[in-house]
Amino acid sequence: MSELAARGIDRLLAVMRRLRDPERGCPWDVEQTFATIVPYTIEEAYEVADAIEREDWAALPGELGDLLLQVVYYTQIGAEEGRFDFEQVAHAIADKMIERHPHVFGTEQMAGSAALRTVWENRKAAERAERGDGSVLADVPLAFPALTRALKLQKRAASVGFDWGAAAPILAKIEEEIAELRDALAAEAPVAERELELGDLLFTVVNLARHLGLDPEAALRATNSKFERRFRAMEAEADAAGRRPSELSLGELEALWKFAKAREQR
Repeated sequence: MSELAARGIDRLLAVMRRLRDPERGCPWDVEQTFATIVPYTIEEAYEVADAIEREDWAALPGELGDLLLQVVYYTQIGAEEGRFDFEQVAHAIADKMIERHPHVFGTEQMAGSAALRTVWENRKAAERAERGDGSVLADVPLAFPALTRALKLQKRAASVGFDWGAAAPILAKIEEEIAELRDALAAEAPVAERELELGDLLFTVVNLARHLGLDPEAALRATNSKFERRFRAMEAEADAAGRRPSELSLGELEALWKFAKAREQR
């Protein structure tokens, strides 16, 4: 079978083997380790999310390919070190999906997504216990973005009843956290203390988002996009007047911001 006639995944695995070949491969690729690839994996995952959010379906296959390459990279290194290979990884996830979906691959009956979530969480809890850490907070990845990890931790804690009953007391808690941060600033507290107070405030805001049924990461991404859109409009207005934003006073910048905001809301 020629290289071009090979199945896509077989061809990709062969390309990675060649890239990692100590004698004929790429020096940069040969030097990489599990740890050095991690930042690229995270970056590629975000680029997939970005293409989906922008509904750029033409770019999505390429972004998914970049993400798949990361998996192939890890499995090639794993094979070289005698730890695991791509086939083991693929079979392991297939086995896990079959085990966690007895209502699809077995005879067990399941009614509704709520019941499915309960079974899913119970199975994951059992897996955590088998690994020697029975905490409900076990295996929430440290590498998650902080907002996402906060949301995951809160959901896990809520699953055993440690949760606010409604959004109203969380709003009161947010006000309390703002007051504590204000006090820390007024007292000129050390940076570490101010950081903790700010972290408490952000953690509580994530809790509010969860109770409102909102994804804090998605909410912040939307606000980031809105800010960028309006700031670019400010820059365009300044440029049309033959000036740079850095040459404008704060009052002039605020006026441009209000103009961009008003034009967007028409």
